[in-house]
Amino acid sequence: MAIVNVTPDSFSTVEGQHLGQPSELTKKSIELAQAQLKSGAHVLDIGAESTRPGASPVSAEEEWARLQPVLEEVLKWGVPISVDTYKPITMQKALDMGVDIINDVWALRQEGALSIVASFGCGVCLMHMHAEPKTMQLSPMKGDAVLMVKDFLQAQVRVTLQAGVARERIVLDPGIGFGKTVEQNFSLLEQQDTLMQLSLPLLVGWSRKSSLGAVTGLDIHHRLVPSVAAALLAVERGAKVVRVHDVQATHEALTIWKHASAQSVI
Repeated sequence: MAIVNVTPDSFSTVEGQHLGQPSELTKKSIELAQAQLKSGAHVLDIGAESTRPGASPVSAEEEWARLQPVLEEVLKWGVPISVDTYKPITMQKALDMGVDIINDVWALRQEGALSIVASFGCGVCLMHMHAEPKTMQLSPMKGDAVLMVKDFLQAQVRVTLQAGVARERIVLDPGIGFGKTVEQNFSLLEQQDTLMQLSLPLLVGWSRKSSLGAVTGLDIHHRLVPSVAAALLAVERGAKVVRVHDVQATHEALTIWKHASAQSVI
């Protein structure tokens, strides 16, 4: 799953440059989406509001103004499109346009989100997040993150199923970096098999996360190798989807891993 951030301050939108004009942001985001597909992406995950630690929310109107022109183009390409949003009104508009997946950091806990997703046949990603983006890293969760994340996801799956969403439409995301300490994030990787007990596909996003920087001392622009290593470990431990910025490098690493795994079976 390739990350396509339609946000003017994203380091990945256009090599970290800040973009001023909406038309320029749209153009660069579409170019990034095209490049991600050419690099081997299977799914495009398009978001127009940053949910990184400390990020301030944007209005639904601003989010949609960024998203709509990009979706109008990428939906012509015949590839799976995910929209990264927690706003029900944005979900409704995106699903009306024909997007395939809703990727929600709030796990459909915003009022109205669950009923909207239930009324469509889309896929949905339920993610664990402690607190909310603007403040989550000021006071990270305490205790056994693995068990708490598992319990939360299990409960939210139950609610989602009860709303009428078919089980085969659901994937789960442990929310690496969303209100968790470095140690907690790595415990979620180390004990990923515990989350696999929920018997649903796992989507994991380690790409460029601050925990990788805390361990390696590398800033966000130089975390390619740690990001690929974490993605590879996540897949090796059962993750079905990795959400990444660096598609080509991750794709190449996974190609070698798959080849080696096939050889060992033979």
